[in-house]
Amino acid sequence: MMLSIRRDGTESVAREPLLEVIRVSKAFGGLMALMDVSLRVRPGQIKGLIGPNGAGKTTLFNLITGMFRPTSGDIRFQGRSIVGLPSYRIAALGIARTFQNVQLFRGMTVLEHVLVGGHRHSRSGLLGAILRTPRMRHEEEEAEARARTILQRVGLAEWADRPAESLPLGLQRVLEIARALAAGPQLMLLDEPGAGLNPMEKTRLAELIHSLNAEGMTVLLVEHDMSLVMDLADEIAVLDYGRLIAEGPPEAIRQDPRVIAAYLGEEDEVWDAARG
Repeated sequence: MMLSIRRDGTESVAREPLLEVIRVSKAFGGLMALMDVSLRVRPGQIKGLIGPNGAGKTTLFNLITGMFRPTSGDIRFQGRSIVGLPSYRIAALGIARTFQNVQLFRGMTVLEHVLVGGHRHSRSGLLGAILRTPRMRHEEEEAEARARTILQRVGLAEWADRPAESLPLGLQRVLEIARALAAGPQLMLLDEPGAGLNPMEKTRLAELIHSLNAEGMTVLLVEHDMSLVMDLADEIAVLDYGRLIAEGPPEAIRQDPRVIAAYLGEEDEVWDAARG
C-alpha cells in the first residue's frame, strides 16, 4: 500500500494500479504505431499522456477501450486482462471515454445524450420496452432523474431540453463528459478535451475535471495544450514515435531533455506554454 499526493495536496491511498498497460505494441501493416509501451494509472490519479502529433496517444486510447487489439502485450483493468473484450464490455467494467472530435447525435437533446450514456444500467430488456411494463416506466423515470442530476453537476441543467448541436463548443465538450459520467465509470479517458476551446472555456473545463477527481474519479488525459495538462496532471507520460520516452511529475517532465527534444518540431508556443 502506498500514499500518493494529489495536485490539491490531499493524500490518496494507491494499492494496485487501476489500469496497467504492459509492454504493448500495435502495428498497422508495416507501421508500428506503438512499441513496447508500459504505464500505470493509480486510483484517484489524474495522469497526463502527451507527445507530438502522431506519437500514438489516441491509438493507445483505442487499445484501452477495445476499438483496436494490441499486436502484442497486455492491458489490465483492476487486475484483469481486457485485451480482446469488445468495447461495450470494457465500458461495463468501468472505463468511459471522450473523443478528440466532438461526437454528438444530430437531432437529440442534451438530456437524451446523457440518457444514451446511461443505457447500460437498464434491466428491463427489449420485451419490457415493447410492452411498456411498469418496471420499464419506473426505470425510465429513474434514468431521467439520474441524467438531470448529472447535468446539474456539470453545469448543463438549463440546456437539458435543447438540441445538443445548439451548444457552443465548450459546452459540447462538457456534454461529452456528462454522457461518459452517465455510464458510472471508475476511469475516464479524455482525448484532447481542450481542443478548440478559448481560455475561459479551458479554465471552466479544468475546474470540472479537478472537481470530478476530488470526488474520486480517476482520469487519463491526452491533451495538446501543455499549460492545461501541466495544471491538471499529478503525473505525466510522454510518447514520441510510438515509444514511451519519459514519465514522472510535471516539473520533472518540464525539464526532461528528451521531452524538450521531442517537441522541437512543434510550434514554439506549445513548448513555451509547458515552460510556464
